[in-house]
Amino acid sequence: MLNRRQILGVGAASAALVSTNAWTKTTNMGLPEAALMETAATQPPLHPSTGPDYQPVVTLNGWTLPHRMNNGVKELHLVAEPVEREMAEGMTAYLWGYNGQSTGPTIEAVEGDRVRIFVTNKLPEHTSVHWHGMILPSGMDGVVGLSHPGIPPGKTFVYEFDLVKSGTFMYHPHADEMVQMAMGMMGMFIVHPRDPAFMPVDRDFLIMLNAFDIDPGSYVPKVMTMVDFNLWCWNSRLFPDIDPLVVNKHDRVRVRVGNLTMTNHPIHMHGYDFEVTCTDGGWVRPEARWPEVSIDIPVGAMRAYEFDAKYEGDWAIHCHKSHHTMNAMGHDIPTFIGVNKSDLTRKIRGLQPEYMPMGTAGMADMGEMEMPLPDNTVPMMSGWGPYGAIEMGGMFSVVKVREGLASDDYSDPGWFENPPGTQAYEWTGELPDLARAENARTTITPGRTRTKS
Repeated sequence: MLNRRQILGVGAASAALVSTNAWTKTTNMGLPEAALMETAATQPPLHPSTGPDYQPVVTLNGWTLPHRMNNGVKELHLVAEPVEREMAEGMTAYLWGYNGQSTGPTIEAVEGDRVRIFVTNKLPEHTSVHWHGMILPSGMDGVVGLSHPGIPPGKTFVYEFDLVKSGTFMYHPHADEMVQMAMGMMGMFIVHPRDPAFMPVDRDFLIMLNAFDIDPGSYVPKVMTMVDFNLWCWNSRLFPDIDPLVVNKHDRVRVRVGNLTMTNHPIHMHGYDFEVTCTDGGWVRPEARWPEVSIDIPVGAMRAYEFDAKYEGDWAIHCHKSHHTMNAMGHDIPTFIGVNKSDLTRKIRGLQPEYMPMGTAGMADMGEMEMPLPDNTVPMMSGWGPYGAIEMGGMFSVVKVREGLASDDYSDPGWFENPPGTQAYEWTGELPDLARAENARTTITPGRTRTKS
């Protein structure tokens, strides 16, 4: 993590929002350092140095924004600015974000804290920050033209309010929202319970679901796209370059998932069932929790679930919409399953010797072939496991449960070695009789009779 001194708007020209209905210009306002992140790797959790204790969150491929204390107030500094984000190895996107990165840094505080958040605008147009799901004064809500004027380019505003409830919240602009959110401006805001004994966990992971429409070979998202996004991301990152969720066996684990895309996402985790324990509206009472193996995350919402890490292994976690686990999706590609393309292939190779026919037997071969691609894009399916191509992309990662990890160890432990007798294998012996439907009509289950009504 690098630090840089904020150089914009700290003198008499800086405008600051200091109450719900009053605007003032400040003189010699001392801003906290604007922390900057230039790596796409998951950063270690930021443990509290003052106040109540809590288990800090781990943001996949992200980080937590440092704060300073000023007369009992937690001060933080967000800088809205153009950023370059490595979405996967070999592909960089030109986005808008905060403090050098999209998604922006995670903000962590404690229920009852008073926070003062300086927001400096380095974008070419005005912006704001809406604190999604939080209870606060109307003038701090961040809706341009309604809550307060937009933050002009080059200016710094201050948002100041008390954190009256714990939970998982989000932040994003409510200014030219279609453009600014499509360009990657969003982040998460975690408010930990004041009582460390309330809802404790050993590991706490954070995922922001976001999506972009970026043509292969280009760098800037299309901001007018409504449904046909081609890159489905976790924290502006694509598999196989989304970091794993590393867990010590027997840990109590929480996974918080926020959704600021334009569609819902059914997040499915293999190997476990879990309980939904929190929404962006608050904590779910124990008697109201329900068991799941998949949880649908609505648009503009958050869900958190918890489980006890009993089972060692490498367990997939992904969106269950199949196109959302693919990269650089093309929506106008014809289906060639069952088509004999041998004559066509021979003719095309006369002009283009490198031509590779694909799709006649499905698309799995795309995970293994290394086809020539335009600059600055990623394969539709990529990523390798211990037994070959994983054939996934986009919203996909792995929960890696291991025994004996230190409480602060989040490093990738490598691939799990399945104990003898616990892995599927090829069978070459005699097979049982095969039952098969003989026609396409609906049949009556054997042993059942119909009664007339």
